[in-house]
Amino acid sequence: MHRSRRSQWEARGGVAWACPHAPGRAVAAAGRAALSGPGPGAAMPECPELHLAGRYINETCGGVVFSGGVERSAVGRGPEVPFSSEAYRISAASRGKELRLRLAPLGPGASQDLVFRFGMSGSFRLCPAAQLPRHAHLRFFTRENPPRALCFVDVRRFGSWRLGDAWQPGRGPCVLSEYQAFRENVLKNLDDKAFDKPICEALLNQKFFNGIGNYLRAEILYRLKIPPFEKARTVLEALKEQEEARRKKNPSLTLSKKLKLKRENPDLLELCHTVPMEVITAEKKLFEPGDSNNYTAFKNWLRCYLVPGMSSLRDRNGRTIWFQGEPGPMAPKGQTSRKKRAQLKADPEAPTPEVTTRTSKRRPRAAAKPPKPVTEEEEEEAAAKPRKGRSRGRKATAAPDSSEPEPPVKAKRSRRTTARRGRGGAPAV
Repeated sequence: MHRSRRSQWEARGGVAWACPHAPGRAVAAAGRAALSGPGPGAAMPECPELHLAGRYINETCGGVVFSGGVERSAVGRGPEVPFSSEAYRISAASRGKELRLRLAPLGPGASQDLVFRFGMSGSFRLCPAAQLPRHAHLRFFTRENPPRALCFVDVRRFGSWRLGDAWQPGRGPCVLSEYQAFRENVLKNLDDKAFDKPICEALLNQKFFNGIGNYLRAEILYRLKIPPFEKARTVLEALKEQEEARRKKNPSLTLSKKLKLKRENPDLLELCHTVPMEVITAEKKLFEPGDSNNYTAFKNWLRCYLVPGMSSLRDRNGRTIWFQGEPGPMAPKGQTSRKKRAQLKADPEAPTPEVTTRTSKRRPRAAAKPPKPVTEEEEEEAAAKPRKGRSRGRKATAAPDSSEPEPPVKAKRSRRTTARRGRGGAPAV
């Protein structure tokens, strides 16, 4: 993506995609945004992005020796890293929406682990130490001459890191790397109150769907034609019943036939694994290094999320869900679904009529501009923030407690004017 377009996208809440072959390339992970966040709207990097970031680090840093301490920016959302070594290597592993770095000394000394969350725009980049990118909040320097630096870059500063190798407590098995455990964890806990909610909200619960975010939930539900506001327990209990019926009906099916049936008729939990895998396995096709149309390629891969013609509603957490058809029985009251419209481009070859009247020499009045399409990120941020006053850049203030009426504006002006003109006189009270 060209730098100008990239910066514009990031300013609108796009998420930097950590492509293994194109470090730091700002590919909008689903318009990413993430544009959905815990509070998503923030669109956040999801399990494919974390997996690809880990792969990028292992491929680019596998044979590189690092040296010295770890530098932290003054505004980084994480602690100082108490580690220093004359020679060490870095490796990475991901699980759901987290990524773990291991700093392993080549000589004596203990390893240091860090666990990262990418927030809305986190990514890793290996670059010359003399050309550090902006917003590089954690930096690991190589022993080369001239040195390079592996940087944790986070434009919007929602990403964070913590010391230690432990994954965040309360997160369930990863939908990518621990599929069978993930599936069992969901089906054996259907009595949990999390499944009283609509399926679109349950899919973002990291206790059961670790790694699923806003664009993945939209793509998964769209492929199965499941209304987003159908009760989660209803959807998943039906899935459990279908699985048991299939076993009773065909107890003698071979493993290959079972796999074929699953590929032809995947259920919701299977798509929670295979749809993220599509992004990962298609990465080389979607994100060729040096291709300025990376975002376009990813956008074309999407079938539902931010796609023109699809409808959208806010769930009860303030996050926008994209879908097609009816929203379902648990849709929020008082909302009307909005359809995303395709933007029409002006014809550059259309002739422009010339105006020769006298009025044409005057400064023309600005034509009314059509409203800009609101991104999911902007919508959710607006919903999360308290309402401000009408004046731009001015906070709304409460009325004074005094029961005395406030003097009219004109009176105030006249007093100030009098005070200015009568210099040397007593100040206005």
